[in-house]
Amino acid sequence: MLSSTEQLKEKAIMVGVQIKREARQDLTLDASLQELELLAETAGIEVVGSVIQNLDNPNSRTYIGKGKLEELILLAEELNAKTILFDDELSPRHQRELEKEFTIDTKILDRTALILDIFAQHADTREGMLQVELAQYKYRLPRLTRAWTHLARQTGGASGRSGGVGGVGLRGPGETQLEVDRREIKRRITKLEDDLEKVREHRNRHRNQRRKTNIPVVALVGYTNAGKSTLLNSLTDANIYVADQLFATLDPTTRQLELPAGETVLLTDTVGFIQKLPTDLVAAFRATLEEITEADLLLHIIDSSHENAEQQRKTVLQTLEEIGAGEIPVINVYNKIDLLDNETLRDFERSIDPTSIFISAKEKIGFDTLIDSISAGITQSFTYVEVVLPFREGRLVSLFHEKGHVESLEHNENGVRITGRLPVELLSFFEIYME
Repeated sequence: MLSSTEQLKEKAIMVGVQIKREARQDLTLDASLQELELLAETAGIEVVGSVIQNLDNPNSRTYIGKGKLEELILLAEELNAKTILFDDELSPRHQRELEKEFTIDTKILDRTALILDIFAQHADTREGMLQVELAQYKYRLPRLTRAWTHLARQTGGASGRSGGVGGVGLRGPGETQLEVDRREIKRRITKLEDDLEKVREHRNRHRNQRRKTNIPVVALVGYTNAGKSTLLNSLTDANIYVADQLFATLDPTTRQLELPAGETVLLTDTVGFIQKLPTDLVAAFRATLEEITEADLLLHIIDSSHENAEQQRKTVLQTLEEIGAGEIPVINVYNKIDLLDNETLRDFERSIDPTSIFISAKEKIGFDTLIDSISAGITQSFTYVEVVLPFREGRLVSLFHEKGHVESLEHNENGVRITGRLPVELLSFFEIYME
């Protein structure tokens, strides 16, 4: 007998497309669909089936081919699925054309809409709600066709207050309801941007006050569900909500941490990253993400037990570059080692950057080494170097980016020439390539 909650869950079919000419830089299609299913579960949606297709190029009208679309429609009818989840972001045209192919009560959602829905459910502070609402409206504006019921849930998130814009305002002579809706959304976007600019100014004032105290800021960054909040709780008794789901917490939390030598640092927990993080969401969360860009040191929390740990690590580094935090010193912290057997852990330790730390935030394993690394990280000295790294030494190029400060980089016939500053303890890895 199903519970009432299980009976009310939306049923969905996932759609994944592999474009043949595009080599995947992040997750494989299968891994990406597994992540999409976790996102759906977090949003309260039950995935009951999936459809995948390899294409040279997306279909210009319906994204997937005609035959695959017919297969999808039949499968949705057979499984009584009223939600279709696409793993990639659909263009407004794709969205409109796909909606025409399905019954009126079938929702077409892409990964971006699903992530926005999750953020709307999990935003707790006024700032978080404003940021999510702004991202929703920017996504919604070019897609105004049907009722946006999936973005108007009464769950305490941003969209619960907006409740859709249909019917807002009065129409002028000859003006359609769609035009009224668009005008109202644009007005609301302007208002939200103004409100968030005030939030940004408020944060800047707080940061300026913080700088006067000369207390270093250490930001926890990482893929969603890597264990950042658990670590902050374990280190500082912060009492932050923790759940085994994607995007359990959105709003930044800062707590003081006393180091053994008597120093004090501020630890800031930030929103988790994910592959294909919506551009509008990154832009809307600018005020929050500035907490990362202003940090003195980043702790990159990585889920060592995840089968795609390396791809997740690269996704986070790419996002850090995009938000302007690529040059801040980083300590890689591999979390959840309590879930690894000894042999797997030893293999892990041998294969990665030797300055990485291995911990279990839940079991408080490896904290002494972590605290020592934080102390060293905020006081470490850097040395200016010029190196020419052979093309085969891609690992060292990545290490320079992660741990040092790159001032210039150019490719020539001998390899990659980099000038910048490196932590003293890493010089031995680069000595033979110094000019």
